[in-house]
Amino acid sequence: MIHTPWFARSLPFGIYLLFILIRQVAEKYAPSHLAEYTVPVLYPVGILCVAAALIYYWRSYEELRLEKIRTLPLLEASAAGILVFLLWINMEWDFAVMGDAKAYDPTVLAPAAFYAFIAVRMAGTAVVVPIFEELFWRSFIMRYIIDPDDFTRVPIGAFTWPSFLITALLFGAEHHLWLAGIVAGMIYAFLLYRTRHLFYPILAHGITNLLLGIYVLYTGAWRFW
Repeated sequence: MIHTPWFARSLPFGIYLLFILIRQVAEKYAPSHLAEYTVPVLYPVGILCVAAALIYYWRSYEELRLEKIRTLPLLEASAAGILVFLLWINMEWDFAVMGDAKAYDPTVLAPAAFYAFIAVRMAGTAVVVPIFEELFWRSFIMRYIIDPDDFTRVPIGAFTWPSFLITALLFGAEHHLWLAGIVAGMIYAFLLYRTRHLFYPILAHGITNLLLGIYVLYTGAWRFW
């Protein structure tokens, strides 16, 4: 099982969710003087574990191999990433928010710890998260819905309405801003259909997250993180 295609694309995502759960439990039950350190400690550990899983399975991710970068898809990916970022920060409507966002403000940390945490957080959100989320949602789940028996037989970028809609809805449900998440999932999927390669949705996703990280640092809107 450990070397099956579905496991290789699910494990990094599962590790990330596990560390979110661990953080939530720690924040709830840890002593008050320790609770504020759960995010700056557990996030770096979690993202490093996810990165380790991606590195371990890297050779099995055939959909990440790219012979050359094409100019038009590169521009489309950049535009998609910017568009999703602009939509994300402007779709924080009451009905489109799920649950209460618990914003962690890293400015409570000492300067050295603050800059170290921000560096890891930016690397995680702009590089690691786009890779494992696109592998899970747009490579695995989208193709699994089309062919549950062997999703690897489905070409990257194959379109069906069920796979498109279900994946977008599930992607939205993963996020606090669920409507923005659904729209983002649709845009990344359209990009995948246009380019037929997972590199470009990963790039767009990374640009979105990078811009969002810069926006958070500039405005102090920590709720977006």
